[in-house]
Amino acid sequence: MEKKTFVSLEQLKKITDQYPTPFHLYDERGIRENAARVRQAFSWNKGFKEYFAVKATPNPFILKILKECGCGCDCSSMTELMLAHALGFSGEEIMFSSNATPASEFQYARKIDATINLDDFTHIQFLENCAGLPETISCRYNPGGLFKISNSIMDNPGEAKYGFTTEQLFDGFRILKEKGVKHFGIHAFLASNTVTNEYYPALAKILFETAVRLKQETGADIRFINLSGGIGIPYRPDQEPNDILTIGEGVRRVYEEVMVPAGMGDVAIYTELGRFMLGPYGCLVTTAVHQKHTYKEYIGCDACAVNLMRPAMYGAYHHITVMGKEDSPCDHKYDITGSLCENNDKFAIDRMLPQIDMGDLLVIHDTGAHGFSMGYNYNGKLRSAEILLKENGEFQLIRRAETPKDYFATFDFCDVLDGMEEIQ
Repeated sequence: MEKKTFVSLEQLKKITDQYPTPFHLYDERGIRENAARVRQAFSWNKGFKEYFAVKATPNPFILKILKECGCGCDCSSMTELMLAHALGFSGEEIMFSSNATPASEFQYARKIDATINLDDFTHIQFLENCAGLPETISCRYNPGGLFKISNSIMDNPGEAKYGFTTEQLFDGFRILKEKGVKHFGIHAFLASNTVTNEYYPALAKILFETAVRLKQETGADIRFINLSGGIGIPYRPDQEPNDILTIGEGVRRVYEEVMVPAGMGDVAIYTELGRFMLGPYGCLVTTAVHQKHTYKEYIGCDACAVNLMRPAMYGAYHHITVMGKEDSPCDHKYDITGSLCENNDKFAIDRMLPQIDMGDLLVIHDTGAHGFSMGYNYNGKLRSAEILLKENGEFQLIRRAETPKDYFATFDFCDVLDGMEEIQ
């Protein structure tokens, strides 16, 4: 099966005339349409808000689009908080979910009035000491054990480093309430990249039942429940995609079953989707530059794992389209590689594709989230450009490619590289 690209070969040729490969390309129309579907799926909840996970795609142009679509920001570091604040997201539009958090980051989050989502019981005292406790606070819940849906193990929260235990959560709410916190939220993330419509309703049931107990046993005023992320995308062409409208309806049914009878029908639902919001609406465009015939057939690209590390890091599958050869038979078996000095620098292994000629443009699908953002500079490689394919078919550079000057910029405090005239 073949995934369809959101960009044509003709469009790519126009882009590459101006900007060399590799680069990440994003689909504005797809992003906006998907954000509208998410809003529609949860429109039954008056207080609903999607807090986009900035770590997935930390580009200000993308964040501005999402802001126009009514989204907030889920931040996990100082620089992500700074980015959200600089783009005009107000305090209540920023959720700060961090772990092993430095005091300076809590202090900055308090300064810009972001909603803090505490990861650990000990952070209660730590936050109070370094920045003071706000009137509204959230706590991240980890129920432990295995998380199952229909007897299928989805993930193992008990092995995760995040969140309060059940006992800590109830004690934490009591302590925070005694210390003057007036309003509360609950957050949990129990499984990653689930491709099933059952995940969010199952997670919601756990959180809703916990929220009812918390209200009954601690008297806490619970204002929101944050279902966080975990809704995945079909990286493989034979996978059935999640239906966000079905997911939203599943959460609504559980809400009506658990929350409304408990007198909690005014509690807002929040989400923190990154992969689902952006993943399918980005791709990595690269050019085939070498072909190697040894024990296997290799195609060497001008992109490498520094541009997309998921295949190297996780063995993750990303579909590949050879542009202009979509209808050609996939009768050649290739390893598609980058140029790093690491044997795991492969975008595909033993992948059946059409014959690839040097100069062919390859589109590596589903890199809109956790693609560019996970990049690094190993081997002195430089991060690529990011380009936006606009709704009207035009394209816009939204991040230039790094240069050697960028790579050496952190030595600007001294003269150790003064002899390298080419980077001045």
